[in-house]
Amino acid sequence: MIDVLAAVRAHVREHFRRVGVTAEPDEASVTFLGTDRIDILRFGPDQQGAVHYVSLGCSRHPMFDPSEMVTDALHGPRAEVTVALRGPSPKGLARSLAVLAAAPAVEGLMLEPDALIDLESPLWEGAPFTAFLLDRSDIDDVPLVDPLPPVTVLSATPITATEAAWVRLKGADAMREAWGQDGVDVLDPHRRAANPT
Repeated sequence: MIDVLAAVRAHVREHFRRVGVTAEPDEASVTFLGTDRIDILRFGPDQQGAVHYVSLGCSRHPMFDPSEMVTDALHGPRAEVTVALRGPSPKGLARSLAVLAAAPAVEGLMLEPDALIDLESPLWEGAPFTAFLLDRSDIDDVPLVDPLPPVTVLSATPITATEAAWVRLKGADAMREAWGQDGVDVLDPHRRAANPT
């Protein structure tokens, strides 16, 4: 049986080596009662000054929609999540990212592009952000041994409660378009919220 987490770890390390981040990642572990451990790997900063936080543990088990009567406990989709931010590591971010990565196992949530995962509390100390908006990341899917599907590494952008409300109303693409129009730098942990109209 393939070690999924070892495959993900090696793939992610190779991705960051290719983009010039050659140092071994820092690592933190978070465990919630009744769940498997989630590790958070910290890569960088990269050439743009961004630090990348990558979960390792979500892909241990495939995700499935709890409303479906039939589930495939082996071949369902698998995912990990990554957050990129400039500056020093915010206190509490690793725990919030671990909560996000544990959501499929704990709450039966499906992590997929355009999903909005609202933690309803600050993502780190003093943060105005309370939710994550998911999208595809620039990390390629992690191939596994056939017939297992690859692991998708999703980017998780921290967003405010106001932005989360906008996503629910207008959709994820409209939010990203508003960021572009407003010149919002989503890698800035101190950024202002977009003001879409």
